[in-house]
Amino acid sequence: MNTKVAVPVEADFSQEVAEWIEAFDDVVVAEGPEQGAELLQALRQRAREAGIAPSSELTTPYLNTIPKHEEVPYPGDRALERRVEALLRWNAVAMVHGQNKKDAGIGGHISTYSSLATLLEVGFNHFFHAKYGEQPGDFIYFQGHASPGVYARAYLEGRFDDDRLKNFRHELRDTPGLSSYPHPWLMPDFWRFPTVSMGIGPLNAIYQARFMRYLENRNLIEKTPRKVWAFIGDGETDEVDTLGAIGVASREKLDNLIFVINCNLQRLDGPVRGNKRIIDELEGVFHGAGWNVIKVIWGSDWDQLFERDHTGLLLKRMEECVDGDFQAFKAKGGAYLRKEFFGKYPELLELVKDMTDDQLAVLHRGGHDPAKIYNAYKRATEHQGGPTVILAKTVKGYGLGSTEARNAAHQEKKLTDDALVAFVKRFDIPVPEEAAKHGTPFRPAQDAPEIVYMQQRRKVLGGHMPHRVVPELKFKAPELEYFGEWTAGSKGREVSTTMGFVSMLRHLLKDPEIGKLIVPIVPDEGRTFGLESAIRQVGIYASEGQKYKPHDVDMLLYYREEKDGQILEEGITEAGAMASFTAAGSAYANYGVPSIPFYMYYSMFGFQRVGDMIWAFADSRGKGFLMGGTAGRTTMLGEGLQHQDGHSHILASTVPNCLSYDPAYVYELAVILQDGIRRMYQEGESVFYYITMYNEDYAMPAMPEGVRDGIVRGIYKFKAATGKKVQAQLFGSGPILNEVVKAQAILAEKYGVQTNVWSVTSYNELRREALEVERWNRLHPAEAEKTPYLVTALQGANGPIIAASDYMKSVPDQLSPWLTNRLVTLGTDGFGRSDNREHLRRHFEVNAESIVAATLSKLAREGKFDAKKAQEAIAELGIATEGPNPARM
Repeated sequence: MNTKVAVPVEADFSQEVAEWIEAFDDVVVAEGPEQGAELLQALRQRAREAGIAPSSELTTPYLNTIPKHEEVPYPGDRALERRVEALLRWNAVAMVHGQNKKDAGIGGHISTYSSLATLLEVGFNHFFHAKYGEQPGDFIYFQGHASPGVYARAYLEGRFDDDRLKNFRHELRDTPGLSSYPHPWLMPDFWRFPTVSMGIGPLNAIYQARFMRYLENRNLIEKTPRKVWAFIGDGETDEVDTLGAIGVASREKLDNLIFVINCNLQRLDGPVRGNKRIIDELEGVFHGAGWNVIKVIWGSDWDQLFERDHTGLLLKRMEECVDGDFQAFKAKGGAYLRKEFFGKYPELLELVKDMTDDQLAVLHRGGHDPAKIYNAYKRATEHQGGPTVILAKTVKGYGLGSTEARNAAHQEKKLTDDALVAFVKRFDIPVPEEAAKHGTPFRPAQDAPEIVYMQQRRKVLGGHMPHRVVPELKFKAPELEYFGEWTAGSKGREVSTTMGFVSMLRHLLKDPEIGKLIVPIVPDEGRTFGLESAIRQVGIYASEGQKYKPHDVDMLLYYREEKDGQILEEGITEAGAMASFTAAGSAYANYGVPSIPFYMYYSMFGFQRVGDMIWAFADSRGKGFLMGGTAGRTTMLGEGLQHQDGHSHILASTVPNCLSYDPAYVYELAVILQDGIRRMYQEGESVFYYITMYNEDYAMPAMPEGVRDGIVRGIYKFKAATGKKVQAQLFGSGPILNEVVKAQAILAEKYGVQTNVWSVTSYNELRREALEVERWNRLHPAEAEKTPYLVTALQGANGPIIAASDYMKSVPDQLSPWLTNRLVTLGTDGFGRSDNREHLRRHFEVNAESIVAATLSKLAREGKFDAKKAQEAIAELGIATEGPNPARM
């Protein structure tokens, strides 16, 4: 019996497929690529309706996105631009090489700019607008390691003289130098954005583009065609920050944003993706996120090879190779390329039989071809409805001879004498051989054709870049009386400092003069901070408005989103919120709009989570208020280890221009906010503020007379002893000041010890001022000594000092040099715990009883209180003398 099952013959659809393809080609030829794309979209939709799941292709063939026949002619003078670029390449190399030759180990980078030069020059000559009429122009986030090339351009433009160029990385000499990387703090008239800390530039660029739309939609700036350009290394995309927010850009339809990823296939130690292709990977990631992707892979000299290849083998061979192969093909020369790449298929060898090995060696990648780049930039700037990323394939160390495409290219600081001479010859630099060996910069006369050309191009585009200028701002800060409602106290009503702040914020938002400049920023914790009323008042910014009817619309405080909303509610992203804070905090310089950002967040997730971005904000000369909510290690009851902050003031102290405060009462907070607005926006100081706020409710006293100066400077006497013989001084800050006040009463009533209570609003500021005075005294030994404010404030306040805070002991310990052995510190060292405040404060030994015990113990050690009675008191106060140390638990 024959049991073989007959296999049905598959139908041959080849003729039908060919007809469909022919019909599709007819549409594209007759109507254009956009109609072709529309037709494909319609077919996909119909397939879905028919229950067919169409394949999703996030990557396209390893070819340029813009085919040769769609390119427009290059508008510039290619010969002159080539000369300018050659001079820039030389001066960038000369700057780094020459510096390392005379100052070994000073560092600098050559290879990044060598791969990036053409990408930048096409932009400088044809796309980067310094301004649009009277409005600010484009913003450029430069690859940090390419700074020598940007300096080289400024040198050719006459913005730097020879001495300044020769003082690259010599910032402490008699002649002003050039900073290692883009640093607005060090070069405030030049750089706008610090970018060399990998990932910060791309993330900040996304939120800068969004903040630009925010200002436009709120009618604070005019709408212009300005763009935000971010130049990024392909290795930099490994940083979470680089790709972590690309969804924001597509969601917000930021067609004012252009990423240019310099795909030289190498990171610092070797290939970015040796076993794969980074361009394919990034294309898939950005396509999936909804970006417009433009690939610039091959230069014009490959076009003729593709045209002559009728087999498709050339593309097939390319897609067989990984980036490790492409690196070797470029590093090992034409003969190697012929054998290992073209040699796999006889047809490909035939394709290049008329080309020499030297000709094969110089086949260009797309990122070194101005025509290809120009067309990519043109299409990117014209694209509407979303952001664009350009993936440009380049060679790391391009033009640097034996360094090209090699693993060690990034570490190259100096070239050999022969390599320098070869470099000069390759790019036809008119520098004598001996000068070339010494890395001597070269600048033609200002009337030389190439210099005249580059100056003309920049004139057409509005001026030189990069350039940072702070316009004169006529800003008047409100007087302290403006905050009278909050300096008057709460009249017995219990409130938290957080609620006091939100109340002041709402008042500021209503102000007819500065209300529109306030930028509230919160990472999805608005309700935690009591912002419901502010949401109703000014709305949450949403670029498309509110397309839905909120479920709570019938309530007074419903969730309100508006196209001109004022609150930036960022979702669960401290990094994104910090990027918005950076855009808003530097808007006074970038847009001429002195916006005042208030970024409210869990204090635990501030400095330790985005500390690098805060440092960059400081470098940017940003202004604004970081508001660390739910602060302290014992006030955030119940949350436990991961949420309880006891160290952010230590981290804040590391940032030189960050002024940090830990106010206990709302009136202190009002004084600090008023003074901060005055200093930053009226006086123009390049500082910003970190202020801790708490969620503990208690009655807020009225502001005593004469304490304003002490609040700002860091300390003042809050409550004097009731008796005459004062034996000790008690320091408190934040809510722990209330524990100190309780301790003062216990000491007086139970143990007959009189104490003064001091509110310490800023240990960090007290220390900084004391160090400044100390330095002055050290440098002026022949003059009368000055006295730190801390010492002056404590004049006549005798006895030991017991300082308690909700922070680590190292916060008050900063004052030890000026308080000698008087200081006893109580703090919250150790991991947090979940419990209520009473148990947390007892655990960390910062409650009133622990403060009393510390005072009596110190007095006993000094012979001013009976030691046995002190020991009995400690037991009486319920303190476990043999209990575990909370700092080690």
